[in-house]
Amino acid sequence: MKSLENYKTLLDADDIRRAIARLSHEIIESNQGTKNLILIGIKTRGLHIASRIVNMINTFENTSLDCHSINPQFFRDDIQIKDKVPNIELEVNIHEQNIILIDDVLYTGRTIRATLEAIFTLGRPKTIKLAALVDRGHREIPIRPDFIGKSIPTSNSEHVRVFMKEEDGADKVGLFKERKTNI
Repeated sequence: MKSLENYKTLLDADDIRRAIARLSHEIIESNQGTKNLILIGIKTRGLHIASRIVNMINTFENTSLDCHSINPQFFRDDIQIKDKVPNIELEVNIHEQNIILIDDVLYTGRTIRATLEAIFTLGRPKTIKLAALVDRGHREIPIRPDFIGKSIPTSNSEHVRVFMKEEDGADKVGLFKERKTNI
């Protein structure tokens, strides 16, 4: 059995706020504004980050973008789901749009691969870019983020966890070291 201990705070609420502001500006600059721009947060914490980015972009650009969400669990190749019936609900037409996928932590790339597969079942976007609050490395699939809040080198025995006020009551990013226990 494994337990997580040796918790260390890597980002506090102010660090997260600054990273989200920087990601918002980079997304606007990359897209040269907000025309044909759709932001999609990967559930759960990626959606909260996406929502905050959309709010900042709307403030910066005096526009009214919406935040959308996607749950790619049915497209994962490393999770077995009984009676797997893919059901992607995205209430926006993505055809010929510039998509920004937003996730909390980028690790192996499997969640992003599954999300891309889900997106392509819905249509063909003009472009797809990836934003991650934290990039911790260790890719198993050749996927890289276009926008990074913070790169945090880790070992495979460490875990990065993002805490969001909307889910967890506080904003912070923590690093946990794994310890094996005999129980």
